[in-house]
This record gives sequence, C-alpha cells and structure tokens, in this order.
Amino acid sequence: MLYHRITTIEDAYFRPMHELMQKVFPPEEVLAYELWAEPLQDPGIRVFVAVHEGEVVGATEYRFYPDLEVAMTDFTIIGREGLGIGPFLASERMRDLRSVVAASGSRWLGMFAEIYNPYLSESLGFGGVKPMNPYVRREVLAHLGYRKLDLEYVHPSWHNDGEAVHGLDLCFMTVDGEGDSVKAELVWRFLERYYAVLPQKPEAWLHMVEALKRRDTIRLLPI
Repeated sequence: MLYHRITTIEDAYFRPMHELMQKVFPPEEVLAYELWAEPLQDPGIRVFVAVHEGEVVGATEYRFYPDLEVAMTDFTIIGREGLGIGPFLASERMRDLRSVVAASGSRWLGMFAEIYNPYLSESLGFGGVKPMNPYVRREVLAHLGYRKLDLEYVHPSWHNDGEAVHGLDLCFMTVDGEGDSVKAELVWRFLERYYAVLPQKPEAWLHMVEALKRRDTIRLLPI
C-alpha cells in the first residue's frame, strides 16, 4: 500500500480523496474542492492518502504546531474493510509526525482530535463504511490513548456560514500517556489558531472559548 502526500489539487489522487470525504462525512465537515488549493500548499498541513492498486482507499490529514508543541489529527478516513487501512495510516502518520517534530527542533506534548459522539448523533451513517462507524472510531481512539476534554464542545461549520456544529467531543492524547488534565490555555490557544481560517465564528463557539480562558485546567475523561 502506498502512503502518498498530496500538496496540490492538481494531484491525480486529490479528486478521489475529496469524493471519499464527501461520501463519509456530513456536508458541513467538508471544505469545498477549490478551497483546498491554498491549504495544500501550507508545508505545515500534512495530507496523505492510502493507495491500494491505484485506488484511494483511505486518507488522513494532520499538522504540528511547534510553538504550542501539539499536533492535530484533522481527519482519518478508512474507505474499505479488510485491507488494514487503519493500522497502516496510524503507523505511517506517527512515523511522519515524529520526523516533523524532530525537524522542528521542538518537543511534542500530544495530539488533539475531534470525534463524533454517536450518543448525540446517532443518525450519522458515514457512507455505510463499517470502520467509519462512530462507535468503532471512538474505541479505536481510546485504544490509541485519546481521552475527551471535560467541556461542552462545539466547532464552526467548515461552510464558514457562522453555524455551530454539535455532537462532537474534543479529545487529546498525551505522548507519554500520563496526566489526568491539560492546561486550559493550551486548549484555547490551539482552538483560536486552528479555526483562524474561518472568519465566521458562531456565538456558541466564542462563548466556549471565553469560558476556557477563565479556567486553569481541563480534565481528561475516558471516551
């Protein structure tokens, strides 16, 4: 299986990756095709696809913030069952991420990830792809060491229409697996940086960030 990085929408694998995203994710979670042109040129954004016999069967996007010393998994897509796509993406992503951290001369505290809470959003079908079932995905993240932050989480719609997207948890995986909390300042600084690209912020998101600024720490809870 090939682990291939995409850095332009002209890449032959980009369109099938975008179509796969549209198949498994709700519309408000998918950035429009043409709006990918600029982000893909950002050296800090790492977009890779898993290619099996010429077909895009999986994808992942992640990034590392050297000044914050944290990473973020933007998405992970498994398009077919029975090929070991999940373990392949996880191991290749970790290998690449460690090289990025080493090249930055920084240290790495952990990685954020958003995950759908099926107990709040049971209607999500994710294109009928069984490995993308939110119950399965939560268990996978739990096994990887992710825990959810103790807060009512919302995020801005990627349609940039000012709508708040509910039904997700913000999770964090510490590199050493230790600790039962994370500094609130790290969380709100990360969120402001991550969503700076979306100028239309919903009021619910702004209130959430302001509440985080009044806290010292945030507990990490089992998923």
